[in-house]
Amino acid sequence: MALSEWASDYVNLVLAVGRHDGNFVDAYYGPKAWKQVADAGAPRPLAELRAETGRILEGVAVSEPLPDETLRKDYLLGQLGAVDAHLARLEGHRFSFDDEAEALYQVRPTVTIEATFEAALGRLDHLLEGPGSVQERYQGMRERILVPTLRVDEVFQAAIAEARDRTRKHAVLPESDHFRVEYVTGKAWSAYNWYQGGGHSVIQVNLDLPIAIDRALDLAAHEGYPGHHVYNALLEQRFAQAPPTGKGWLEFTVYPLFSPQSLIAEGTANFGIEVAFPGEERLAFERDVLFPLAGLDPADAQCWARVQAELKLLAFADNEAARGYLDGHLDRARAEAFLVKYSLRTEAQAAQRLRFIDTYRSYVINYNLGEQLVRTWVEAQGGTLDDPARRWTLFLELISSPRLPRGLGL
Repeated sequence: MALSEWASDYVNLVLAVGRHDGNFVDAYYGPKAWKQVADAGAPRPLAELRAETGRILEGVAVSEPLPDETLRKDYLLGQLGAVDAHLARLEGHRFSFDDEAEALYQVRPTVTIEATFEAALGRLDHLLEGPGSVQERYQGMRERILVPTLRVDEVFQAAIAEARDRTRKHAVLPESDHFRVEYVTGKAWSAYNWYQGGGHSVIQVNLDLPIAIDRALDLAAHEGYPGHHVYNALLEQRFAQAPPTGKGWLEFTVYPLFSPQSLIAEGTANFGIEVAFPGEERLAFERDVLFPLAGLDPADAQCWARVQAELKLLAFADNEAARGYLDGHLDRARAEAFLVKYSLRTEAQAAQRLRFIDTYRSYVINYNLGEQLVRTWVEAQGGTLDDPARRWTLFLELISSPRLPRGLGL
C-alpha cells in the first residue's frame, strides 16, 4: 500500500481514539463522512484500536515513500507511535513523567535543579524594588500591570492586529485567513486556538484570572500570528488541500493533541512571539501602544520586560512540579506550593496550573522545552536576532513542514 492509503487509515484511527478521550482530537477538517462513521454507535474497544495501530505502523514502516515523502513517512511513524502510547495510557498503563513525554513527544525532558530556580529568584530579588519577599514584590508589580476587564478586548484586538501585520509581511496566508475571539471561563488553560479548517480559527481567552499586559501580546502571537492559527493554516494549505494548491496528504486533516506534532506546535507558537517582536521591538510596542490602551503607566514597561526575561527560566518549574506530582513524589498541596515558590504564581494560579497538569499531564514540556528546542534549531542555522529575515525564513519552513522533534537533529 502507498503512504496515502495508510494515511487514510491513520486519520480514521485518530477519530476513533477521540471517542475515548474528548481532548485527543484537537482539530479535524477532513471528509465529514469519516467523522460521522467515527461518531456512530459505541466506541471501538481499546484493544481493537491498539491492534489497528500496530497494523498501520507495520504497513507504514515497510512502505516505500516517493522522493518527496521521506519526512511524510517519518511524520506518520512518529504520530502513530504516540497514538499507541496514548492508547496504552487509556488502557491503564502508568508511564513515568519522563517516559510519557518521550513516548508522546519524542523528547526526554532534562531535570532543572532547584538551585537554577533559586538563582533566577536571586536576580529578581535585585530587580524588584520595595520591601517583602520576591513573591510579594512580583505580585505587587503584576497588580499594577493588570488589564482592566472592560479593556481586555480592545488591548487584545490591538495586539492581534499588530501580530497579524508583522506576520503577513513574511508568510503567504490563505485569502480566507480569519479568526474569531471568544471570552470564556471555567477552563484549565489560559487560552486555546480551535482551528476550524479553511483558514479559520476560534480563539478562546479564559477570563477566570486577571490578565497581565504581557499576556495580551503572548496570547495574540501564540494562539494567532505567527503561532497556532498560522501553523495550522499553512499545514492545511501546503499538505491537506488537494493539488495543485497542496499535496492532498489527508493525515494533515486531523491533529491528535497528545503527539510529537504538539511539541513543534507549542514550541513554535512560543518562539514565534520573539520572531514577530524581536529585541526591543516588543518593549516598544507594549510601552507605546498596549500600556496606554489599557490605561496603565508605560513607565512600568521596561522593568516588567526584564522580569519576564527571568520568568522564561522559571517556566521550567512547571516541568518539575508536574514530574514530582505525576510520579507521586509531591502531593497536590506540595506541588502547588512548588509552583507558588518557583513560578511566582498566586495560590489561585498554581491551583489552575495543576488542574491543567491533571488533564494534560506531561504536555507541559511542549511550551518551555519546545520553545528551547525550536530556538536552538533556528539559531543553529543562522536564524539569530542579528538576521531577522533568515529567522523568519527558518521559522516558516518549520511550521509548514512535517518535521517532528526527532527531525530537528538535536
